Amino acid sequence: MNKPNAPSCEQNQQVILDVLKELFIEPGDVLEIGSYTGQHAVFFTQHLPHLSWYPGDLEAEHVGMKMWFSEVEHDRIHTPLILDVDIPDWNINKKDYVFSANVTHIISLEQTEKMFRHVGEVLKSGGLFVQYGPFNYNGKYTSESNANFDGWLKQRDPKSGIKHFESIEKLAEKNTLKLFKDIKMPANNRILVWEKANYAIER
Repeated sequence: MNKPNAPSCEQNQQVILDVLKELFIEPGDVLEIGSYTGQHAVFFTQHLPHLSWYPGDLEAEHVGMKMWFSEVEHDRIHTPLILDVDIPDWNINKKDYVFSANVTHIISLEQTEKMFRHVGEVLKSGGLFVQYGPFNYNGKYTSESNANFDGWLKQRDPKSGIKHFESIEKLAEKNTLKLFKDIKMPANNRILVWEKANYAIER
């Protein structure tokens, strides 16, 4: 088996890193949901030495991830975790940060709701959840390319597709996560930053 390669990781890793440098300031543990090839974990830990990275994805992705991790010369990337949003209990220790890139539009809205429940459970009070990808606003696509991309996604899986920011925000609040920042990114993507509150958010 050849080492897998995700072109999207190479295309977006630097711009995401520039944002993470401003957010993941304090030393801590990062849980990554949907690590896929593991390229983000490798790149980010090279440039953010104060972080300990816990990659996670479906077990089928672990072989490829480990091929990338075998080339890393530090010990700040941990053994990949089996993460499936449909599993009721992840059994993971609390983390300072959670990161996820290009996952929300791949899974269904029901699974997105489950993901936010898991994040709400695993994130420490005051911790940040950084969510990268395309989102709709006010019921509309932000670009023609996103509309075309959404159509392609739905052809593959009718339950997948670009999610509406307003729906995501409700799921976040339901799990004691409040919007900290909404950052415009290249190629019609966004970074949504959610902060774990230490109190119940009024709705």
